[in-house]
Amino acid sequence: MLEKELSVAESVALEAGEAILTIFHEGFEVNRKQVSEHYSEPVTIADIMASRIIVERLAKEFPSDGILSEEEVDDVERRLASKRVWIIDPLDGTKGFTEKRGDFAVQIGLVDDGEPILGVVYQPLGGSLYVAAKGAGSFLTSTNGKRKKLETSDLTEFTKMTMAASRSHRSRFMNRIHEHFDFGREYRHGSVGLKVGFLASGTADIYIHMSPHTKYWDTAAPEIILTEAGGILTDIFGDKIDYTRRDVRNHNGIFATNGPVHEKAIAHLRPLLTEFGRLKVKAQG
Repeated sequence: MLEKELSVAESVALEAGEAILTIFHEGFEVNRKQVSEHYSEPVTIADIMASRIIVERLAKEFPSDGILSEEEVDDVERRLASKRVWIIDPLDGTKGFTEKRGDFAVQIGLVDDGEPILGVVYQPLGGSLYVAAKGAGSFLTSTNGKRKKLETSDLTEFTKMTMAASRSHRSRFMNRIHEHFDFGREYRHGSVGLKVGFLASGTADIYIHMSPHTKYWDTAAPEIILTEAGGILTDIFGDKIDYTRRDVRNHNGIFATNGPVHEKAIAHLRPLLTEFGRLKVKAQG
């Protein structure tokens, strides 16, 4: 059903990944972009070039679809009027890229009526390619070219679970969460897409991201990859992410699990949200 879309998304993710690696090895300057009044993020020519490659290809192949990319001006009215919207993070994990680590990825998602139906997450340095389409399963192609079907773990005991955590966004809240859940292990890594990929493959079991600064392009592709592997991705209050708003920011964080533990883990987090004074934000639009 989505054969062409998946083929194009995989192809252009690989093409963008090659361009990113060329810049990674040749050198680049790091700039800052102001995301909000008190928050900025790093950006490089690799982010911008990868975005151009992806956006131009998707616009050519699927001219009637809307497109939202982190590095492009959001055509809000067209996006909201489009039934299908491609949601792109051309370089997820820019900090890992600038620090010359391998934990960065190209992310391409497709939503239909606000529901993720296709996702590609590609790690250029290492060559791991995660792909999924609604109803067709989730798969990982590794550097040796072997393609395997992904399936989340069935663990429900927190002390036996591995938490995927951000490498650089550590806070006292996350320390408190780890203490409260008493997870057996913690795996720290960059890129939302790659951390969610670890859940999809059973390498990790839960990922909690409290920050209100992620956006649609951080979650659209990873969500369908995790869902097709048996997992669940919501906000920290257990509500689905709404991909049909004007405001593309995930104000209420990210909560991803292997699936079987999701409701139990959401309930276990609830008293901490009260302790932190964290209230659910209703996004505009």
